[in-house]
Amino acid sequence: MKKVVIPGIVAGLLMAVVGMGYSMLMGKLFPAIMAEYSNTAIFRPWKDPLMQLFFAYPFVLGLALAYVWDKVKGSMGGLILGYFLVAIIPGMLITYSSFHVSLLMTINWTLGSLVNVLVAVLVLKKMNG
Repeated sequence: MKKVVIPGIVAGLLMAVVGMGYSMLMGKLFPAIMAEYSNTAIFRPWKDPLMQLFFAYPFVLGLALAYVWDKVKGSMGGLILGYFLVAIIPGMLITYSSFHVSLLMTINWTLGSLVNVLVAVLVLKKMNG
């Protein structure tokens, strides 16, 4: 249990920090992304209490990836590729096809998700090699 919970929380914390940095960088490089986030017809405003759940996401993902990592140790590339193919690509395809978000936003989320899973797997390999 300790091999999953502690690395999962650490991975979640680092994904949150790296994710915020990535979002800030992309917002500077592509201001249209930040404007799109302001569209309350698509996104909840930050003042909405449900938006607090947004900050739980990296920790939930970190714990889930730590659990999977504990089962498939040693296959860092396999976990990254598997997560990318099973979760990220289908998720972004359905997002782009069903929500009024731009292709730029969808590509941004795809790359951000890839960065997050890379960070998580590096943490998990270091802590629970």
